[in-house]
Amino acid sequence: MAYLIDLKTFTDKRGNLTVIENILPFKIKRIFYIYGVDDSVRGGHRHHKTIQAAICIKGRCKIHNNDGKAYETYSLRSPSQCLILEQKDWHEMYEFSKNAILMVLASENFDERDYIFEKYDN
Repeated sequence: MAYLIDLKTFTDKRGNLTVIENILPFKIKRIFYIYGVDDSVRGGHRHHKTIQAAICIKGRCKIHNNDGKAYETYSLRSPSQCLILEQKDWHEMYEFSKNAILMVLASENFDERDYIFEKYDN
């Protein structure tokens, strides 16, 4: 099942610095951003191999997750929150704020054969 982790953040009068170091359960092979989203729902899949870490670095969005056993909805509102999506996690991203930028770190390079679009039956 997907889970949230808090990223180490250093704050002082100059601002905030958030670090992603030795905390992800995988080595990063790909990074992509989702932004400028209208009312569309993004995602709608799970993976055979890829693990992902989703961070809303600006604005906010929601991610609905189903691992075949349980449903969960996560609200990402801070660049210091990181949602880990495991391979089995069928997910949809939606309700993006106008200024939202969702950064996703992935354990694998893009491979269209890695995607499973069918929803779980539960």
